[in-house]
Amino acid sequence: MQNTDNSAGGGVTPPAPSEPTVAQFAVLATLDTKAPEAAFVAELIRARGHQVKIIDVGVMESSTITPEVSKEQVMQAAGIDPLTLLKLRRDQIMETMGRGAAAILRRLLDEGGLQGVLAVGGNQGTAIAAFAMESLPIGLPKLIVSTVASGNIRPYVRHRDVAMIFSVADLLGGPNTITRTILSNAAGALVGMAEMGIPMGRRSNRPVVAVTALGNTNSVVTRACDLLEELGYEVVAFHASGACGSAMEELIDEGLIDGVLDLTTHELVGEVLGDDIYTPTKPGRLEAAGRKGIPQVVAPGGLEYFCFGPLETVPAKYLGRPIHHHNPYNMNVRATREEMERLGIAIADKLNRSHGPVTFLLPLKGWSVIGAPGGVLHDPDANRGFIDALKGRLDPKVRLVEIDSVINDPAVADLAVRILHEQLSSRAAQSRSR
Repeated sequence: MQNTDNSAGGGVTPPAPSEPTVAQFAVLATLDTKAPEAAFVAELIRARGHQVKIIDVGVMESSTITPEVSKEQVMQAAGIDPLTLLKLRRDQIMETMGRGAAAILRRLLDEGGLQGVLAVGGNQGTAIAAFAMESLPIGLPKLIVSTVASGNIRPYVRHRDVAMIFSVADLLGGPNTITRTILSNAAGALVGMAEMGIPMGRRSNRPVVAVTALGNTNSVVTRACDLLEELGYEVVAFHASGACGSAMEELIDEGLIDGVLDLTTHELVGEVLGDDIYTPTKPGRLEAAGRKGIPQVVAPGGLEYFCFGPLETVPAKYLGRPIHHHNPYNMNVRATREEMERLGIAIADKLNRSHGPVTFLLPLKGWSVIGAPGGVLHDPDANRGFIDALKGRLDPKVRLVEIDSVINDPAVADLAVRILHEQLSSRAAQSRSR
């Protein structure tokens, strides 16, 4: 069913012709309103020779079809009975049904009976499906056909690799001239993902290093990535836009990352201070590597400013500060000394809990293009608040290395890579000696 990863370079080996493998899929829907659509996509998938379990996540009227997993079974998996469920608020009902569906999907996955999930729904069904899919690992095909997919879908997708297709017409009354094509495209997409995908975790034989990036730290990140590749590492870059950072933390917890070059820790601005549009989708940024005990080198890239959308979206309390107009849809607003102090304390506390080798690399002259000397957000005094707070809080076991340059200086990339390479080499040597 799946292609394999080329161990020499992480590429894809074309599959040899063979008989198709039977896959097992789940279709989620509120069958009190979306039964015809659920049955339609299930039959399309079955026609391709695969197996499908329809899971009913509705709570109101009876369904016109008989699902493989009933709504009562979903409620039971959530640990609640129907009468108690209906006494909850509407949002609590959706979350509960999502939790029950998640438990069922996880069980199917653990038993080896799940290669992908497709959901069809309106606003409520999409919310339930999103709750359920959040329990599934990154890499497992997940697809939602939704009436709300043309709007702001981040609350639904969060940091998961969930694909969403806008239904164009309402999912009401069964497939029609419009939705029939949309739904068939979705069924084909899900089957195609399962047939063509490379299982997450099937890696090359190179150690994997995660690197964090933003446009304002592009120079240091690009050089560091090149150096790591030259040293034989496989590099996975994560854009420090909130969702990517949360995904990185989860992948570290899952054991897919061997070392972290966390050059761009901007997402801590949103997690610690709030307001920032790049807030992680779940708390815990800068914690997974410490929990796992893997080597990490951390720097304050992009830490000195907030990110907002267009100028009219910047809260009034920030308008008196220096602002960099990054583009028409993105404003960068300078953080104050007091805010930088809070960041210094928070980062020190997180790194102090690390169980493995950790180095904080501190460029002294600026942590982004716009925060460097001459940049509109350059503020040495505010940065000093961060430095003093960090130094005052950091445990001696955390190595602190200062360098008299801006973060985008090539020397910073060279030093960061050298330190991480030393940590990873030492860890590998220890593993071999055991």
